[in-house]
Amino acid sequence: MSHSTVPRSRAEAHDRAGRTPVASDGTTAAGEKEKAGKPSLRLRFRRDRTLILMTLPAVLLLLVFNYLPILGNIVAFQDYDPYVSDNGIVSMLHSAWVGVENFQQIFADSAFWNAVKNTLVLFFLQLVLFFPVPIALALLINSVVRPRLRALSQAILYLPHFFSWVLVISVFQQIFGGAGVLSQLLRRHGYDGLTLMTDPSTFKFLVTAESIWKDAGWGIIVFLAALASVSPDLYEAAAMDGAGRWRRIWHVTLPALRPVIALLLVLRVGDALTVGFEQILLQRDAVGPGAAEVLDTFVWWNGVRNQDFGYAAAAGLIKGVVSLGLVLVANKVAHLMGEQGVYKK
Repeated sequence: MSHSTVPRSRAEAHDRAGRTPVASDGTTAAGEKEKAGKPSLRLRFRRDRTLILMTLPAVLLLLVFNYLPILGNIVAFQDYDPYVSDNGIVSMLHSAWVGVENFQQIFADSAFWNAVKNTLVLFFLQLVLFFPVPIALALLINSVVRPRLRALSQAILYLPHFFSWVLVISVFQQIFGGAGVLSQLLRRHGYDGLTLMTDPSTFKFLVTAESIWKDAGWGIIVFLAALASVSPDLYEAAAMDGAGRWRRIWHVTLPALRPVIALLLVLRVGDALTVGFEQILLQRDAVGPGAAEVLDTFVWWNGVRNQDFGYAAAAGLIKGVVSLGLVLVANKVAHLMGEQGVYKK
């Protein structure tokens, strides 16, 4: 070996070993490889055009019904008068600007803060009492061995989801109302009848119970799909290691459900200020606005019934901004816990 090919010092050898080859145009070989491995935008469009065409109708629906209406939030800064013109856009252009006056009135309105309090109380009740129920039902159905029995259980649990809120409340009225089955049974035995459907102190628990009966069965679909992806080999290996049923649930099943639970929890937190408009509106008069008024019914009452559209739009805008902030915070917490959440980092 000639003397010219041997590094003259240890530092020179280290420099040669760590040096990256540079192409004639100034880019490194690693950069060329990365650039060559990444397809161009045109190539990616040609490759994924079928998927893009499939998602195009959904994207158009989102634009028309979810994003374009955001422009209507300008009403929150106006004394909006819909009777100026038959065209809503023309009415917005000719309505008087009031700036942040609507927001100032809202923050000074005790009815608004009462609606916020009722909304948060209902959210925490449903988070504690309602959110774990679909998980427990999914674990219960997943433990059923016979396929026919499992299918029958799922069908029975899914069925209330397809009932309207009018029907659900009517069923509860016939059972727990003042003239319901339980009240009549209690009176026959010398006791007072039930007043659950008109009692403001128990209204929030009543609403939570109605939501569980109606939608808990439907909520297990996502968890059953996650459980279907768990390999049976994991359960067999855990059983061979001496793990009982509860340990298999704790160490195999629940870790498999953890990403789905984190995702749904983030979405539920973001939806914290939406606790059921139709359900509560149907029962609002029975218990009074003090116990039943939430943000959604507050917006409806002021906007539709009282025709104060700017005031209602301001309340709705506050709710939307706070909900967005809750989603971002909850998603950040999910990232800190090692989960993906709604979107990646």
